[in-house]
Amino acid sequence: MAEQSVSDVVINRLPLYLRMLEFLQKEGKAITSSQELGERLALSSAQIRKDLSYFGGFGKQGTGYNVEYLQKQLRQILHIDQMWDVAVIGAGDLGRALVHYQGFASEGFQIVAIFDIAQKKIGMPVGDLVVASMDELPRVVQEKQLAVVILAVPAESAQSVANQLIELGVRAILNYAPITLNVPPNVRVYNIDPVVGLQSMTYYLQVKV
Repeated sequence: MAEQSVSDVVINRLPLYLRMLEFLQKEGKAITSSQELGERLALSSAQIRKDLSYFGGFGKQGTGYNVEYLQKQLRQILHIDQMWDVAVIGAGDLGRALVHYQGFASEGFQIVAIFDIAQKKIGMPVGDLVVASMDELPRVVQEKQLAVVILAVPAESAQSVANQLIELGVRAILNYAPITLNVPPNVRVYNIDPVVGLQSMTYYLQVKV
């Protein structure tokens, strides 16, 4: 089956498999199985085998998967066997925290710029970067050939910023703004909204009187 026809649900599970393989390697394991991965991830072994089968055969019946090899293959499938330059839009508390986060670089993502519209923030140091004006965005996108941007702006400005990014050729937006973005089919958006996550969880909580 061609990679393009794989569902988003399957693609979204691949990073979970990759992360677990990294944990297993740190534990000193060289070989794993779909059963072990399933137990660790609360998924069925059949589901894991089916997901991986979309991209080829990575293991042998009775011997399982080579942890290092499967990691390498998943990185190639996800196109993170290379370093991606990423920009952050929004230099508020969240945007600055994302720049300081150390977990991106080891997974193939390097934050190379941070932007804001507020004059009082422009020129402010954030880690090794300096907050740039949104006026500089077109130049930086072109020079860095940015395809991935993290959006950490208020909801009321998120769509207009997204429209500008799309016009500049950005094709992937990690959206922290609490709003659903309208984008063309060739642009991928992944939404992260902690409030929605908390609200979903509290449905299952029974308040004790």
